[in-house]
Amino acid sequence: MIESVRNAFALPDLRRRIVFTIGMLVIYRLVANIPVPGVDLQAWLAFTSGQGVNNRLIDLLNLLSGGAVSNFSVLAMGVYPYITASIIIQLLTPIIPQLEEMASEGEQGRNRLNRLTYYITVPLALLQAVGQIRLVGFSLGDLSQIMPYFGFSPASNILPTITTLMAMTGGTMFAIWLGEQITEEGIGQGVSLIIFGGIVSQIPQNLVRLFAPTVDTTTRIFTLTAFVIMTILTVLVIVVVQEGQRRLPVQYGRRVRGRKVYQGQSTYIPLKVNTAGMIPIIFAQSLLTFPALIAQFFINAENTGAVSNAATWVANTFGQAGGFAYWFFYFVLVVGFTFFYTDVMVQQQNLAQTLQRQGGFIPGIRPGRRTQGYIMSVVRRITLVGALFLGIVSVLPGVMELIGNLLQIQDLEQSALVVSGAGLIIVVGVVIDTMRQLEAQLLMRHYEGFIG
Repeated sequence: MIESVRNAFALPDLRRRIVFTIGMLVIYRLVANIPVPGVDLQAWLAFTSGQGVNNRLIDLLNLLSGGAVSNFSVLAMGVYPYITASIIIQLLTPIIPQLEEMASEGEQGRNRLNRLTYYITVPLALLQAVGQIRLVGFSLGDLSQIMPYFGFSPASNILPTITTLMAMTGGTMFAIWLGEQITEEGIGQGVSLIIFGGIVSQIPQNLVRLFAPTVDTTTRIFTLTAFVIMTILTVLVIVVVQEGQRRLPVQYGRRVRGRKVYQGQSTYIPLKVNTAGMIPIIFAQSLLTFPALIAQFFINAENTGAVSNAATWVANTFGQAGGFAYWFFYFVLVVGFTFFYTDVMVQQQNLAQTLQRQGGFIPGIRPGRRTQGYIMSVVRRITLVGALFLGIVSVLPGVMELIGNLLQIQDLEQSALVVSGAGLIIVVGVVIDTMRQLEAQLLMRHYEGFIG
């Protein structure tokens, strides 16, 4: 691997791409330290360094922002609105005929869909900016402590509020632009690399929490040991599941084109165990933030009625990202969305129709509807493994908290928060994808690649 890296830097074009990618990531990290206009940064840092240490909701918001939430940067939302817009377009494509027609128009149609995704990203970013600030205010207890001029009343707060929202929206679009530049001029998938860089940059800070002065020596040893063992096992399982696939055999009949006769060939359709990737976790995190936001409107300190009590329970359960109810709903949503999103993606591919058009068939299965039904049945069986995998990985902090309570080891869940399961999935996936792209570039020039 070291020799391959040396060969990569020896090639001028590849070296330029690698240096460009690193430069864009450095720019992102620099911009991630610019605070949002109107925020009291000292009050916010005091909150995140004190109560925020145990606030897992802030940790979850910090994940896809690349650590920008920890200092309330203009990049606090990261590329999250763009990912949400992309998911919306993917889900609406098979439903809306115009979008389906665009998707079938080749590169030009994909460019139009990308442009539409950008248009949707802007209002989503504005809505998420409001929601994220309100959610942070709920975690803090009083939003005015960190953003005294946020809100549309009195009238003097309107301009500062608009400035804050525009700065956060502009930060998101700038992060997306950096990602596009990396994809075009650098190595790897730009948006994924930006998320990857943010997650990795938070590891040293999170490791420091394992050695906090308030933690006794025995707890430190147990927590550090749990972190090492859990990280190694989780990475191993992620690699196995992410790279795992079921190969459906496909046979092509003899074809005649002009005066040439092509003999039948045997190949296979690779069906991945985890087709959905990180998308179900993103869906689940999005939905779990809404109940806490909605519940705030029904909480009345002067009213102790059933509605107010129920709203308080919902806000405490889903607003602090902890407790059995939170992790149970999180697990169920991740598993459910994995099946839903995988079904949508596989049906969009129209594998049975494509095989029939090309003269291919699965041995023993009649072409057409029977083939489509067979493919979907296989996909759902292997998706069960992928769904359970994603669900377990996403609730690892809750599992470690439960084990810590049973063994009476305080803050054992911190071992799962140095790099969360969702973060590990991103990190491992991005590393594998980037290594493959580097390998392809090296093999084009007859060098030995990383994955031999």
